Amino acid sequence: MIRSRLSYARFCLRIVTLLLPALAYFIAVKVHFGINLLSDRHSPFGLHSYGSIILFTTIAWAIVAEESGLWDIEELYLPAGKSRRLLEALAFTYALVLAGAFLYRGVSYSRVVVALSAAVLFVLATILRVLFRVFLEWSRVSGRNEVRILMVGTGSYARQVARALTNAQVLPGRILGYVQLPGHPVEIEGAPVFGLESVPQFSNGDAINDVVIALPHDRLDDMRLILPMLERLCVPTRMAIDFAPGIGVANRLIDLGGVNMLDLRPTLAESGSYLVYKRIFDVALSLVILSVTWPLMLLIAIAVKLQSAGPVLFTQDRVGLNGKVFRILKFRTMRVGPEGEADTRWTEERDPRCTRLGSFLRKTNLDELPQFLNVLKGDMSIVGPRPERPYFVKRFLNEFEAYNARHFFKAGITGWAQVNGWRGDTSIAKRVEYDLYYLRNWSLTFDLQIITLTFLHMFSSKNAY
Repeated sequence: MIRSRLSYARFCLRIVTLLLPALAYFIAVKVHFGINLLSDRHSPFGLHSYGSIILFTTIAWAIVAEESGLWDIEELYLPAGKSRRLLEALAFTYALVLAGAFLYRGVSYSRVVVALSAAVLFVLATILRVLFRVFLEWSRVSGRNEVRILMVGTGSYARQVARALTNAQVLPGRILGYVQLPGHPVEIEGAPVFGLESVPQFSNGDAINDVVIALPHDRLDDMRLILPMLERLCVPTRMAIDFAPGIGVANRLIDLGGVNMLDLRPTLAESGSYLVYKRIFDVALSLVILSVTWPLMLLIAIAVKLQSAGPVLFTQDRVGLNGKVFRILKFRTMRVGPEGEADTRWTEERDPRCTRLGSFLRKTNLDELPQFLNVLKGDMSIVGPRPERPYFVKRFLNEFEAYNARHFFKAGITGWAQVNGWRGDTSIAKRVEYDLYYLRNWSLTFDLQIITLTFLHMFSSKNAY
């Protein structure tokens, strides 16, 4: 019952949320052009002419809303930050829309309409979320969402779980009774306590919606006593998990070939939003940037070739996701030196190895443009910790305890440490600190923020030499 009600509420919120972009464009076109969208089929500005961008916006909105948790019921009850998260989701959605419109130029759209639709979508989404919460509050107060629970367990952990369930904002629970197991203390109050032998006496007539097992981690062996008895009840059975110390609530249970495995150290790099949505974003933005900058890249390649002997591109081993070594691409900015020299030596200010063009390319970050090919290949992401050379990775692993955590994500062309000035010959400890902050707080909207800061600082980067 708990799962079904939450799933139904999320489904309703999801469906209505996905309809909002089409309604936003409808209102935006109506406001801007003042035409009858349903009957004026021959107008070049009718709703039918916006069909493709409405579809693309809806798809982008669905991806971003899923990643941002816009239809998570619990998110509606957060004390702060809801409007900020909604604005971030809108910004990212319309960044994807603008990127798509740039790549596909078969149809032109009014920029005013697109801008108006973004503003209208924000208003509509805000109103929807307020109304949805009002409805949930009404359902809670009227008792329509109340879940009647039989709790198995009578100890302090069962008391803690019962308190959380009865005070829940989305689906408040009412404890009809507690089942005491042999040898377990009774540390609860407010509902009758039954022995294990009394469980078969309960039936659907007792109006139990769910059974919740709440046992401390050191008494989980008692599950063998409980499950045979609970088979007599035709209601869903849940287990509130009391993890042992040191195991956090962010862990996940994986069923692989019938073997249940608990992730003790899960990473966001394994999540669907990172694997799918971030990859879609990386590929789309990389294609846009490469299509815009290819004439500039061609000129840079010619200039590099003319200024000094050697290849146009510089390749080097770098350490990426999960410690995998890949070949990074950059425009060559130095004169060709002894093989392997660059693998163990930092670039210095006014480095004599740099060419005049190379110094300019490094200061403006234009030497990094070929790395968008690394992104398309899948070795890198646009945003992530900057990849380091294997020689320095081995060295820093001994000096900084959390250094290897940087390799839980794909390496990036830019990153949170870089836009805050920690690049080049700067503190490695600070760089790791900022990279770990990014790993803990990653989201697609955070990526968009870093990309924006990168463009703003592109020609004024410190320590870029």
